[in-house]
Amino acid sequence: MMQIKFYYNLYVSECWQEKKEKIIKRLKANRLQPQVYVVALSQGEQNQLEFFPSALLKQHVFEHARLFVVGVADGYDEALFLVEKIVQDVYEKTDKVKIRQFFLMDQAEYEKKGR
Repeated sequence: MMQIKFYYNLYVSECWQEKKEKIIKRLKANRLQPQVYVVALSQGEQNQLEFFPSALLKQHVFEHARLFVVGVADGYDEALFLVEKIVQDVYEKTDKVKIRQFFLMDQAEYEKKGR
């Protein structure tokens, strides 16, 4: 069973702000959402981020995957925009582009506060 975790301050395409919870619920249930692109920490630690259509989550390669989703986007172009925004935000906050490290530490701090 795929394990999917969402960043507490998830990046979401502007047009989907009001549908955010519904999209998350459907992703957790692995329901088909062809227009949804997932931005996640890369499965391999040599890379930072990866993004792909959520329909790929139906493939067997993801059956036992552990995904940490940091963003959901409305299509390919929005996914590119979201990745750019994420990199820019992390750089502005840390003066570095250690994206994986930033998200894992930020999430851990959030969870430690008991939210």
